[in-house]
This record gives sequence, C-alpha cells and structure tokens, in this order.
Amino acid sequence: MIITRTPFRMSFFGGGTDFSGFYNEHGGAVLSTTFDKYCYVTVRHLPRFFEYKTHLTYSKEEKVNSYAEIKHPAIRNAMEWLDMHELRLVYDSDLPARTGLGTSSSFAVGMLEAFYALKGKYADKRKLADDAIHLERVLCAEAGGIQDQIAASFGGLNRINFSANGYTVNPVIISPERKKVLNDNLMLFFTGISRFSSEIQKTTEKSMKDKTQELLKMYELVDQAEQVLVNKDRDLDDFGRLLDYTWQLKRGISSGISSDSIDEQYNAAMKAGALGGKLLGAGGGGFLLFYVPKEKQDSVRAALKNQLHVPFKFENEGTTIVMYQAEDFED
Repeated sequence: MIITRTPFRMSFFGGGTDFSGFYNEHGGAVLSTTFDKYCYVTVRHLPRFFEYKTHLTYSKEEKVNSYAEIKHPAIRNAMEWLDMHELRLVYDSDLPARTGLGTSSSFAVGMLEAFYALKGKYADKRKLADDAIHLERVLCAEAGGIQDQIAASFGGLNRINFSANGYTVNPVIISPERKKVLNDNLMLFFTGISRFSSEIQKTTEKSMKDKTQELLKMYELVDQAEQVLVNKDRDLDDFGRLLDYTWQLKRGISSGISSDSIDEQYNAAMKAGALGGKLLGAGGGGFLLFYVPKEKQDSVRAALKNQLHVPFKFENEGTTIVMYQAEDFED
C-alpha cells in the first residue's frame, strides 16, 4: 500500500504566462507557494476476490474491469500509460476540488508518485512534474498552463521561470522572519463557488492572443514582487498593493475570470482594510486571497463573515510518500 501527500498551491504573480503560447515567444514566470492543505492518494493492488478488477473512490465511486470503463480521465489515462491494473485507489483532500488551488494537478502528481512507488520505481520531483504535465495537457487534452504541476511536485515558495527551452524552479531567498510576516498577513476565503478550471482556461486562452500587453505587465510584476520579498529594506505591504494591481490586470483578460459576487466580496475586503488580493486559479470561483495588515484582519473577517476563512501555513516539502508498505503481487 502506498499513500502520497501532495500540497495545494497559491499563485501570487505571473499566472497566464505559464501557457506555452505565451512563454515560447516571450518567456514567462510565476511567483507561487505551496501551503499546508493537501490531497492524499492511497493506492494498493485489489485482492482478486471481486467481480471487478479496479475500484476507484474520489467524488464518485467506480468499479471497473477495463481502462475504457474508467470515467475519470486522469486516472484512466495514467493507468493505461503506466500499465497499472487491478488497483484500489482512494482520493481524499483537505479542501474541495475546482477551487483555484491547483487541486487537479496536485492529484495528478500524487497519483503518479503512488503508481511509480507501487511498481517499485523512484521518480524525482522533476519527473513527477513533467509526467503530470504530459498527463493533463497531452493525454487528457485539458487546457491550462504548467505551473500547478511544478509547484505541487517541488513545493515551497518559488519563482518558476518558463521558456521555449523548459522551466527552472528557483526558491525565493527570504529570511524566516520576513516569510512568517508575509504568511501572517495573508488571508484566504472561500467564495462559495466551485468551477471547472479547464472550461475557464479555454476562454482565457483564446482571449490571451489579444492580451499580450497585459500578460507582459503581469510578467514584469513577478520581478517587482520578488524584489519586495527579498529586499529587507522594502515595505512588505507593497506586496499587497501589487496583488491588487495584478488582479485588476487579470480580471481584464476575460469576462469569465470574475463575477458580480466575486467583485462584491473583493470590494468589501478592500474597504475593510485589505491592501490587495486576487482570486486564485483560472477564475470564476474558488478562493480569494488577501494581503491584510494584522490590525485590519478582524475588520476584513467581519466584512466577509458569510465566507469561510481558511487559516494556512506555507510548506516546503512538495509531494511526499507518507506510507510505503511493500506487497506481494503477481502480474
């Protein structure tokens, strides 16, 4: 039996520049972190006592005898690609899916890690990220960028650079004390809206062809935000103000990114004392992240009293195997 634990991510700056259509020509970068909310994937071989060969449990339950019967596209394609069979797979999560935290990519990374471990093979973080990108973007043909798979696999507070030659993951060099202040000044709220990011991404990807200038500005903000973090003489509150700027740019890319309800929640938090914020992920719903000085946090919490506040801490491990128990199984 294998159990993997894979963190979710929050992307601060540069979202949209991780699409190949943009970074192959202009380059790209994101500033993001993983945090202490996880998905867990348990995989073991299914004993041969049942009338079905594979048992899957996620938001649905599937009992199947062939790859073709599997309805979940990521599981179906991954099992066929890696020649996995006769499995019991269970997915569990600290937070709901389709909420802008890269949950589907975290699942893909954790599932692939579990599959390799079950086969007795080691896969390093880059291989897991690369394979998850291939699984979601090629085998499943889902629209989207490539930052989520990388963040989930590597973990930590990073600047991830993209180009036609690939990507690099560079940890942001920041003192533990300054990093804690950043963490303490960030507040996460659930909008109450879930959505399929791939549908939003399709619309956004079409819009991006006409929004190159906006994306170039969002790319520049990665440099500016990183400088705020690493320069101890800079006012950390500028990070929050830059979040507001990047959100205004992002919501102008496509009409599907925001909504009246999201705008109302965002404006309420800003009036209550937030310096900036953004909707995480592709848009349309999910979680709102705000930068709020400590003395204003009670006011923001009161202004968003109808939304669920989710405290969190940054994490640095990325995907990990939390249980590895070898088993005897004859192919």
